[in-house]
Amino acid sequence: MVLKLYGVSDGPPSLSVRQALTQLGVPFELIDVDFGAGDHMTADYAKMNPQKEIPVLDDDGFFLSESNAILQYVCDKYKPSSPLYPQEPKARALVNHRLCFNLSTYYAHISAYTMAPIFFDYERTALGLKKVHIALDVFETSLERLGPSHAAANHLTIADFPLINSTMTLEAIDFDFSKYTRIYKWYNSFKQEYPVLWKISDGAMKEIKHFAANPPDLTHMDHPIHPIRKIIK
Repeated sequence: MVLKLYGVSDGPPSLSVRQALTQLGVPFELIDVDFGAGDHMTADYAKMNPQKEIPVLDDDGFFLSESNAILQYVCDKYKPSSPLYPQEPKARALVNHRLCFNLSTYYAHISAYTMAPIFFDYERTALGLKKVHIALDVFETSLERLGPSHAAANHLTIADFPLINSTMTLEAIDFDFSKYTRIYKWYNSFKQEYPVLWKISDGAMKEIKHFAANPPDLTHMDHPIHPIRKIIK
């Protein structure tokens, strides 16, 4: 059975899994989850993921959510010898660290500033901006201390994908991060070295830019966490 990936076309976690599967050469069926229509909020979706978050992987009835777990799983099951997820303990620890860092800090701080105000009733604040710079500074320092060409090694790993897509949302809102020279070089090198993978991110970036200029009307959505923006008609 071909893997099924339930994802959104502009969501960094979904993009990262698509890139990993593409790089691994693992066939999969991409099933679009219509975020605006609230597909992920349905009872049927909750059977796959009670968190009602995106993406979800369906491996012949084995449902797995949390993009980091999906990235690790597809490497371990389908290409355990792939350098995308090295098995040497210290090398793998660095990859795992970057995945955790992206989830806890980098994507958390950046998406709150870039993505949340586009789709929900949030504002970009001075505190939010400060958190973005904190996240960028930590990642810049990590790259400086380790000195790798990529996020966690001197080759591509699954750690690169979520960090690339988090950074992509900064470019989507025309946020200048060029002073973080190592991040800036790593990000732009990814575009040049992996054009097939970057095409996945680039398509999403165009969508985010569109939504930034034309905020979607989600007043029909009853979201349990995020406040819905009131639309004056």
